[in-house]
Amino acid sequence: MSRPANPVTVPLSDYSPQHFLLVVVDGVATVTLNRPERKNPLTFESYRELTDFFRACAFDDAVKSIVVTGAGGNFSSGGDVFEIIGPLVKMDTKGLTAFTRMTGDLVKAMRACPQPIVAAVEGICAGAGAIIAMASDMRLAASGTKVAFLFNKVGLGGCDMGACAILPRIIGQSRASELLFTGRFMTVEEGERWGFFSRIVTPEQVLPQAQLLAKQVAEGPTFGNTMTKRMLAMEWAMSVEEAIEAEAVAQALCMTTADFERAFEAFANKVKPVFRGD
Repeated sequence: MSRPANPVTVPLSDYSPQHFLLVVVDGVATVTLNRPERKNPLTFESYRELTDFFRACAFDDAVKSIVVTGAGGNFSSGGDVFEIIGPLVKMDTKGLTAFTRMTGDLVKAMRACPQPIVAAVEGICAGAGAIIAMASDMRLAASGTKVAFLFNKVGLGGCDMGACAILPRIIGQSRASELLFTGRFMTVEEGERWGFFSRIVTPEQVLPQAQLLAKQVAEGPTFGNTMTKRMLAMEWAMSVEEAIEAEAVAQALCMTTADFERAFEAFANKVKPVFRGD
C-alpha cells in the first residue's frame, strides 16, 4: 500500500500517471481508467494516485473541467478482488480503517476539486466505480449501462465512501436505500429517470458528449464555476436562510472578477463573452 512513485508535481498537461490515462485538451482533462481486460478495477495504488490527481487539480489553472471514463466499454468494476479484497481479509482493524479512510479520501478529493467533473459511464459501473460516478458533478450514460453499489454482496454495509450521504441526495432516500440494501444493479433507464444520469446516449457518443459538456463548462467563468461547485456542496448543511446569505457573499465575490466585466461588455456589444478565468 505504498504511495505512487510519481506524485503530481508538474502541470497536469505534462503529468504521466502510472495507473490511469490522462489527456488535457482545451482546458478539459480526460481521466481514463485503463485496465480494460478486468473492467477497469481499482487497486491500492490507483486509489491513491487518483486522489493525488484530484488534489493537484486545485493548483493547475489551465485545467477548467474534468471527464472521468473507463477503457474498453466499461467504466469500472470497483475494487480489484484479488489485489484489494484478498489482502483486506488478512488485515487487522487498524489496517482496515486506514484503507477505508484512504478510499474515502478519493471522494473527498473529488468533491474538494474546484473543477466540475463529468463522468462518462458505460457498461459495468460497480462498487467503487459507482462511487466515482456518484462523486462526480454530472453523469452521462451509454445505453446498456448498469450501476451497482454492491458492497453488501461481499458481506459489507452500503455505507461506503460517502454513499449514504451523497446517493440519497441524488436519487432520493427510498431509492438509495433499495440500492444500498440489495446491491442490485440500477438500469440505465432507472438511472436517468431517478436523476442519477443527466441523459442516455449511444456508447459511441458517451465520451464525446461528456467531453463536449466539459468543454462548455471550461469555456465559462472559472471562478464562478468554482464557486457554484463549492456552494452546491456547502449548502447541504445549511438552512435556506443561511444558504441565501452564503450565496449573497459568494455572488458578490464573483462580481469582483474581470470575467464579470467581460460578460457585461460582450452583452453591450452583442457578442459572445470570452472568459479568461480571472
